[in-house]
Amino acid sequence: MSRLFGSVRSRATLGATLVVAVALVAAGTALLLSLRANLTSEAGTRAERSAQSVASELAARTPLDKLSGLDAEDTPVQIVDEDGVLLAASEDLERISGTGTSEVTPAPERSDDDDRDDREDRDDREDRDDREDRDDREDGDDREDGGSDDDRDDESLDPGEISPGASFTNGTATIDGDTEDYRFASVDVETPDGGRLTVHAGAPLAAEHSAVGTALTAMLIGFPLLLGVVAAVTWLVTGRALRPVEGIRREMAAITASEDLRRRVPEPATHDEVARLARTTNATLAALESSVERQRRFVADASHELRSPIASLRTQLEVAAAHPELLDLDGAVEDTVRLQNLAADLLLLARLDAGERPAGTRVDLAALAREEAAGRERVTVEAEPVEVSGSRGQLGRVLANLLDNAERHARERITVTVRREGGEAVLGVADDGEGVAEADRERIFERFVRLDAARSRDDGGAGLGLAIARDVAVRHGGTLTAGAAPAGGALLELRLPLAGADRGTPGA
Repeated sequence: MSRLFGSVRSRATLGATLVVAVALVAAGTALLLSLRANLTSEAGTRAERSAQSVASELAARTPLDKLSGLDAEDTPVQIVDEDGVLLAASEDLERISGTGTSEVTPAPERSDDDDRDDREDRDDREDRDDREDRDDREDGDDREDGGSDDDRDDESLDPGEISPGASFTNGTATIDGDTEDYRFASVDVETPDGGRLTVHAGAPLAAEHSAVGTALTAMLIGFPLLLGVVAAVTWLVTGRALRPVEGIRREMAAITASEDLRRRVPEPATHDEVARLARTTNATLAALESSVERQRRFVADASHELRSPIASLRTQLEVAAAHPELLDLDGAVEDTVRLQNLAADLLLLARLDAGERPAGTRVDLAALAREEAAGRERVTVEAEPVEVSGSRGQLGRVLANLLDNAERHARERITVTVRREGGEAVLGVADDGEGVAEADRERIFERFVRLDAARSRDDGGAGLGLAIARDVAVRHGGTLTAGAAPAGGALLELRLPLAGADRGTPGA
């Protein structure tokens, strides 16, 4: 199970299906509630119309046994008086609930004396009500805000008047042995001679139940089918979208197994995120291939450079062991120093490649230039005080490498200049030699590259000095470039950001 839902395809399919399922359930619930409310309201409207029709007949003095509303099919009707006594009901009504009275058989006919007593009681009540209304109006005149003559009890009705609204309830009724749910409407009417009566009329809810049941059945069948379609489409679309990713994964696995960095992952002919991923992966592979190839060349060149002084030193030691009088002590010391310097250069390059950050101390380039130039013939220093932030040892190594390179190529003179230029410190080392061809001005900064093939390795360096100088410059946030000197030789120019206190200082 964990493997099944561990893929992006499975999670996307499950997520999309769940979202659609929640949306369908919410929409279906809202639809059922709305459908039920509309149909119930429609049944209530029909029930109210039936009750209003019977009430209209009562207001027109129609006798109870002549009411047409009592003969309507599937419309249970009850007529009760103010005391809740059932006066009339539908002929086929056998049982009813939800109207306030469960009686289905009207009360027996009353005598004329009873009717006269009822009328007298009603007249007494009306007189009492009239007195109460007069008292209310008199009290209303005494109130601060005043009262309206039209204020009266909302329940009061004039003879022959029907209440404008109806109250609704739900219940059941049994007609001719069939029991169904009904929506009942209750309407009050003030008859001219019978007092206030209440008409209860019902409308069946069978249509509402049928419609809701049909809709629910359709949802129970349709929703799972729709969810299945959504899941299948999402699965197919996600699989199609992730197919290039799987191709990239397989190719990367093959590259890892074969260790062949020349291979590349397939790039889809689209412009989406997967295509950008493939292009980025290929760019990373190209950079990795270049880095590995550069590392191979570095190791090979370093081995070659180390082999020469080691072989020379071994030969001298073997000769000295056999013939002590032939020992070339100066040559052995020279080879040892050369070997030591080469090892130091390799160690510094390894530290720079590892991302070692320079120290943040302040260094005066003018003072540093004078220190490195001291003891060197043909070197002239023209410098103004300029401070930069970095490692004094590494910057000193840069300047020493530049001077060593200039001494190997200069005829008579080497000039070191230090100046400010905008927000940068500029250190230049110029010689009056043959210079560097424009096509080779970048190659000289590559590791183990020496342009003068005729020069023996004993006379020249190992080709690491300028490479180290540029790496140190870059680590200090600067640049090192080669150009033409005014005297016709080479000009190597180091640019570094000024120290914090000197940033933004105008150039001299």
